[in-house]
Amino acid sequence: METELKEQELPQEKQPEPDTEMIVNGVHNYSTEKHYVKPADRRVLAKLEWFQDQKLGLMMHWGPYSQLGIVESWALSDGDADWSRDGIDWEITGEELKKTYFGLNKTFNPVRFEPEKWADLAKEAGMRYFLFTTKHHDGFCMYDSQYSDYKITAPDCPFHTHKYADICAHLFESFRKRGIGISVYFSKADWHVDSYWKDDTPRGKFKYRGPSYRPSENPEEWERFVTFTQNQIRELATNYGRIDAMWFDAGWVRPENGQDIRLGEVIEEVRKIQPGMLCADRTVGGPYENYVTPEQCVPEDYLPIPWESCITLGTSFSFRYEDDYKSPRDVINLLADIVVKGGNLAINVGPQPDGRIPAGAIKSLKGIGAWMKEYGDAIYGTRACAPYKKDGIGFTKKKDTVYAIQTFARETDPVSSMVWIPYEGEVNEIIAMGDAEVESFVKEADGYRVLLKEKVYDKAPIARVFCLK
Repeated sequence: METELKEQELPQEKQPEPDTEMIVNGVHNYSTEKHYVKPADRRVLAKLEWFQDQKLGLMMHWGPYSQLGIVESWALSDGDADWSRDGIDWEITGEELKKTYFGLNKTFNPVRFEPEKWADLAKEAGMRYFLFTTKHHDGFCMYDSQYSDYKITAPDCPFHTHKYADICAHLFESFRKRGIGISVYFSKADWHVDSYWKDDTPRGKFKYRGPSYRPSENPEEWERFVTFTQNQIRELATNYGRIDAMWFDAGWVRPENGQDIRLGEVIEEVRKIQPGMLCADRTVGGPYENYVTPEQCVPEDYLPIPWESCITLGTSFSFRYEDDYKSPRDVINLLADIVVKGGNLAINVGPQPDGRIPAGAIKSLKGIGAWMKEYGDAIYGTRACAPYKKDGIGFTKKKDTVYAIQTFARETDPVSSMVWIPYEGEVNEIIAMGDAEVESFVKEADGYRVLLKEKVYDKAPIARVFCLK
């Protein structure tokens, strides 16, 4: 790509602590236990218990960029061009790309969007909450913001006359009707608004993820951006019904980087309208990161704080043409690994530019739902249970029942009628969920040896689940 400046010519900015904020190829690291501050508000604590009960959420990145099938927002950042423009396979300069990208609102017309069908699919897939991108870093609002003209309901967007034009309003209503919680994704950065990115600065046309000026040297301009951002947060909390969580991306926008949007100030105000609403100020730590959000990864071990891994069903958070999607087996293996370590899984699907969910994603989601319908008791409403994961068996607990989950990564994995469950607690009864049947079990020094009735498998099951009572 052609750019006017090289990255090393940018004014030096304070770098964040490496263990609290690091973004590599657009993927965030996550805060550690030492940065976590347990909320004091009893309503927030109650909502955290609710959140930890849900276990499985549907995440969606969607916007005008879906028309090109490229990564969301990041291709706009010249400082991230080395990885974010790998999907740009036609002749175009960096400046032309930014102009093209920012003009995609004029052709975005998802006339096949049907929010009720999305919500039905999510319900069938066993999803318990919905995390949707109301605004990504590119600044395009998928809702009717009164503070921006760069939005789905603006006159220059052809979809603005459609009956579902306010996409967020219709999605949130449809999902709530099915008992699915609402989590609002919102980027604290905005690369479209001129109080964040502008050309008349020393950086010129070269843009990086942060503001194009030093907030400390232009406090009036920064305050204009803070006011704009807080107003958008307020309108989402005020105009779009009950919200269970607000999920804030762009972790580089933080006080220690000189980019203080005074998030706590507006969240406390919002909680008067949305009592107990959770706040996930990603990677920042402190009282407004109520749960941490590993991205495209699963922690090695059990985490004793609330957390949620956001992982793509396909190869990207955004829609990609002819994408490859994880199988139900892949996702259930992920989910089990996450839940036995104390977390939730937000599985991301990028909708098509015409408003439909890709067929490959639908197939996978329905397969996930079929497994959850039979084995969901071992997932929903549980908590992690020592020894968490050992000898290929993961453990969850609910009331007086411990669930032992044995996953099979491949259809060709061997399936034995003898199962070793390394659980040392007292057990009076072991029952197999699904179509397996326990013939006998024997307590040994550090666990239980379970014998199942012989069953012929043409392929390994996704998982076997045992109830220890």
